[in-house]
Amino acid sequence: MFACTILNKPLDKGELYCMVKFIHCADLHLDSPFKSRSYLSQSIFEDMQKSAYESFKKIVDLALNEEIDFMVVSGDLFDQQNRTLRAEVFLKEQFERLSKEQIFVYVCHGNHDPLSSNIGTEWPDNVSVFSENVETYQTITKNGEEIYLHGFSYQNDASYENKLDAYPSSQGQKGIHIGILHGTYSKSSINDRYTEFRLEDLNTKLYHYWALGHIHERQQLSDMPQIHYPGNIQGRHFKELGEKGCLLVEGDDLKLDAKFIPTQFIRFEQATIETDKTSKQGLFDVIQAFKEKVRKNGKSIYQLKVVVDSDYVIPEQDVLQVHEMISDYEENEHNFVFIEYLTIKNKLEDKNTLVKEFSPELIDDNAVYDQAMNDLYLNPKASKYLENYSDFDRRALIEHAEELLKSDMREE
Repeated sequence: MFACTILNKPLDKGELYCMVKFIHCADLHLDSPFKSRSYLSQSIFEDMQKSAYESFKKIVDLALNEEIDFMVVSGDLFDQQNRTLRAEVFLKEQFERLSKEQIFVYVCHGNHDPLSSNIGTEWPDNVSVFSENVETYQTITKNGEEIYLHGFSYQNDASYENKLDAYPSSQGQKGIHIGILHGTYSKSSINDRYTEFRLEDLNTKLYHYWALGHIHERQQLSDMPQIHYPGNIQGRHFKELGEKGCLLVEGDDLKLDAKFIPTQFIRFEQATIETDKTSKQGLFDVIQAFKEKVRKNGKSIYQLKVVVDSDYVIPEQDVLQVHEMISDYEENEHNFVFIEYLTIKNKLEDKNTLVKEFSPELIDDNAVYDQAMNDLYLNPKASKYLENYSDFDRRALIEHAEELLKSDMREE
């Protein structure tokens, strides 16, 4: 059975108009490291470690249920030095599941999993990997539609060269043309800029769809043609919030539509709630009620801010006790809601926070941030226990520093 729909016009009996259907995903980052969280229960921490695997397994389930024609993976299947045999064997097993249903997979490698790092596993025959030079793969859908996929893989972990000139134009050619590119949109604000491109560069190729990778936030850059970043498949920290997953794309050479399908195993979230409760029991009840409200959305890890409508300043010791209590018993919940960071402030205090004293330009200034972090990260005794500071939420760091200062002042 193949994906098809009935045209909105008179048809001969039994005539069907069939569409191509495929999945576009990127930035799997299997075996991406999670910082040590000794305060987590063993079951929750194990869920975090396997979260990217579970998300990709859901994507393969979706592919099988939707009976797609093929899958596109736009780079960064692995996480560079953290690549393990476990990750390679897992991917091979998932690709073999697709192979049994004759679903093809087209893979390009990005800056985190370049060809030079030598993947030891041999993929099944349904998997095609783009080389370091732009090349084209041709496939035929279950109903005979010709598809042309154009792309290349990174040879090394830093590719700044622009290979878009080597992508062939589709002008005058039949079939559906899909460009695959792991790179950085020129108007993007991210710091890691690889294979930078402009929309004009992509549009000149006259493709029907561009399957992008590298940026971990889901973005649609164009409607005609469809140009998409699907985002990564699983958040890893509080700079990768909300739902993560893949795009299910279907249509014909006149129009393709992309629908986001969430597949994340765990969500990282931020939330703010308000209350007039000031007692430990009152705060505990309010937070527990919030957790029960969001629990139906699945496993999650939160940064939670509680704004208290009162002039009463909650003692630091009370905050610590409340945080400890709301963390208990979550390992027994199938859909855990773990509050990793808890901030409790009164409303007046929240209006005069330290972070508001800094301009957005100063907070986002990489030179200032790097200088502030250098002494700590150059200390060999400390650095081995620290995660990559580029993953930190800078505003959250300032708020945390403010809380530590206020705590010291209360003790004095």
